[in-house]
Amino acid sequence: MRKLAALLALLAVLGMATAQTQVRWFVGLGAGTDEPLFVAQRAIVDEFNASQSDVRLVLEIVDNNQAYDVLATQIAAGNAPDIVGPMGIRGGAAFPGVWLDLEPLVESTGYDLSDFDPEMVEFYRTDDGLIGLPFAVFPSYLSYNKALFDEAGLAYPPAAYGEPYVDANGVEHVWDVDKMTELALMLTVDGSGADATEPDFDINNVVQWGFGIMWRDIRGRLSLFGAGNFIDDDGNATMPDHWRTGLSWYQDAMWQQGFYPNGPYGNSALLGDGNWFDSGNLAMAQTQLWYAGCCMFSVAGKNDFDFAAMPSYEGQVTATVNADTFSITRASRNPEAAFAALSFLLSPEVAGRLNALYGGMPARLSLQDAYFDAFEERNFPGRNLNWEVVAAGLSYPDVPNHEAGLPAFREAEDRYNAFTQRLDNEPDFDLATEIDRLVAELQLIFDAARARN
Repeated sequence: MRKLAALLALLAVLGMATAQTQVRWFVGLGAGTDEPLFVAQRAIVDEFNASQSDVRLVLEIVDNNQAYDVLATQIAAGNAPDIVGPMGIRGGAAFPGVWLDLEPLVESTGYDLSDFDPEMVEFYRTDDGLIGLPFAVFPSYLSYNKALFDEAGLAYPPAAYGEPYVDANGVEHVWDVDKMTELALMLTVDGSGADATEPDFDINNVVQWGFGIMWRDIRGRLSLFGAGNFIDDDGNATMPDHWRTGLSWYQDAMWQQGFYPNGPYGNSALLGDGNWFDSGNLAMAQTQLWYAGCCMFSVAGKNDFDFAAMPSYEGQVTATVNADTFSITRASRNPEAAFAALSFLLSPEVAGRLNALYGGMPARLSLQDAYFDAFEERNFPGRNLNWEVVAAGLSYPDVPNHEAGLPAFREAEDRYNAFTQRLDNEPDFDLATEIDRLVAELQLIFDAARARN
């Protein structure tokens, strides 16, 4: 009798296991692929599986170098995972049309979006619907070197959005790209001590620069002048007018006025072999939050920096955002079960742990104060940095995002990166001609991509 009871109990357990809905979680397009993170991610999966008996979450971790190809193969073979993430905008854009519109599931489950900045929820709305929910965000802001401002006798940039620039004489000015350019010129210095506003300034002997944007492709750099993309609403290649203005500004800044590092200067030891702001020779830099956690060792040691608001252009502020999310594939056989697992991963309790694991700022407003306290203590102990302006940048995201999708994404990216390489390294680059050539060649790439599909 006891053996029969045990057998029945075992059969019940087996029956329960077979009745469970399996949800596959694919990790590989972003953070989470480093081996030290495996145990913590598996522990979260085990915690979810132990919390209920209806859904079984299965973790699949694929090396980032192979993840794009592996996921593409799975999708093509009709074997797509249910949940993919964390992944950035670029990762999601590499798979257009793959992601499920989450709006019906948000509505049917009553999922609470009130803990997110509304702008960040809108950030994930595309022509395909709401394809992700806010998870980890990396806002951008202006990092500035206080020592260089003090040496030049200049007042610091505004500490909050909506505030004017108040100069050393107490006069208020609109904080826009023009005013930032004026400061950048005064903060750019040659080897003889002349700044870029002086007639004897030597652009071929610069030792200190006024402004720069590191480690950002040209779409990200041009977003200083407003969001945009190389494709219009009709699917044709384009160069938005405000980006044409921006390209002229960058060319002039690098090769005529000298306050923005060109290619040769940017890769030199004077500018930290590419880590410009940390070299101590760049007065202002637009940086993303991930930069503060990885790459400010020298400047941090001197305690001569803080954070400020990005300037406006024609009355509009655009602060580029890097963001990671989790999405559900349209091919998921069990979208409701996948959304239940996704809701667990994005819950305040678990999302905070995943944010700490992956290193991103929580998109949940309720988690941000604790995050910044821990971030400052870990990276800049004893400082009182302006984290408020960092978080405030989320209210000015670039939509469309500078990593938004393009037809034949990688081929298009290679083409505009080649354009940027020449802009940054050729003082006689014929900008007008090369813009037209870029647009024409992108059109050929887009047309070929459509023909293949």
